[in-house]
Amino acid sequence: MLPLATRCRHGGALFSLGALMVLLLAIAGCAGRAPVPVALPTVSPATWRQVDGELLDAAGSATEQAEVYARGSMEHWRTRVYQQTDENFIPWFSGYWTQEWLSLKVGWYSLNSRGDSGQSSQRLAGYLQEQYQQRVLAPVALEIDANEITGEAMEFYVQLLRQQLALITARHQLPASQLDQHLDRFLAIDLGPGADQRASLRQLLRVEPVARLPAYGPLLQKIHGAAATEEGVAPPGVSQVAQVTSEKLQAQFASRGVAGAVAAAVGRVAGALISVGVAGVRAMVQSHDREDLQAQTRQDLGAAFDQAWLKQLHDPEHGVMAGVYYLGQQIEGQLQRQQPVVEQGGAAGAP
Repeated sequence: MLPLATRCRHGGALFSLGALMVLLLAIAGCAGRAPVPVALPTVSPATWRQVDGELLDAAGSATEQAEVYARGSMEHWRTRVYQQTDENFIPWFSGYWTQEWLSLKVGWYSLNSRGDSGQSSQRLAGYLQEQYQQRVLAPVALEIDANEITGEAMEFYVQLLRQQLALITARHQLPASQLDQHLDRFLAIDLGPGADQRASLRQLLRVEPVARLPAYGPLLQKIHGAAATEEGVAPPGVSQVAQVTSEKLQAQFASRGVAGAVAAAVGRVAGALISVGVAGVRAMVQSHDREDLQAQTRQDLGAAFDQAWLKQLHDPEHGVMAGVYYLGQQIEGQLQRQQPVVEQGGAAGAP
């Protein structure tokens, strides 16, 4: 039989081992249970109103910055169009043989239209439109395409909103799930009942790039719809140049008709000499007047193009900022309705 002291030492060791086993089992049991989720605090209505107000200010600022971006892009496009016009179109248009070819075209148009000068000018405008597209607009589009500025301005606008939303989220410590639910209440694109014609503010701000949104294509189609239906309309200024050119060439064609009648009366050989003489005189006159023709053409094209450029920049429905204006009106209008009504003069809605 062990002494009492020895038995106590062994008993203490057995007790410590048992306690350790109980502790380990307790820890293992805790590890096997899932952690209890911590409920996130609910954002108060007052905080949401403040968030909406800050988003409203951010949307207005984003529109202003997108306007600066779009104008800069359009300025670059206009500069390149002017350069290409000076380098390629005006020298071609004012050349002697081009004017000869155009005069023959105007004469042919006049004969087929039975003297209808308006129809003749329209047909000449169509021909000049093709040449302007080939010699000016198509080469410039390889560097910067005016039609793509609309989409680029929208993408820039949405990027600015994303940046501001991140700051607002951090400032108010907004839970991601509650923020998404809140943003889903607002429609950024609402073109119809179909899912491919709608996009919530959450979708607009979460999908990158914005062109991946199903409703993005229908929105661009709505913006460019009017332009697509006006196919065949001459580029800015070409119609005016065609009108002036047609009137001038028709007058020349009429005077050349008299020379042709005289040439026919004196026979083939003399007629050929007279025709060569008339062409030589015309070449001398045209060379002398070429600088004036170039200056007038440049003025006609520039004045009309500037007007069309301004319309393309500022047209709220079909211009390069139309997409940004649409998103801004949609978003700001709905956010504005969430703001408390300001009472003036002691009564709500009083003037």
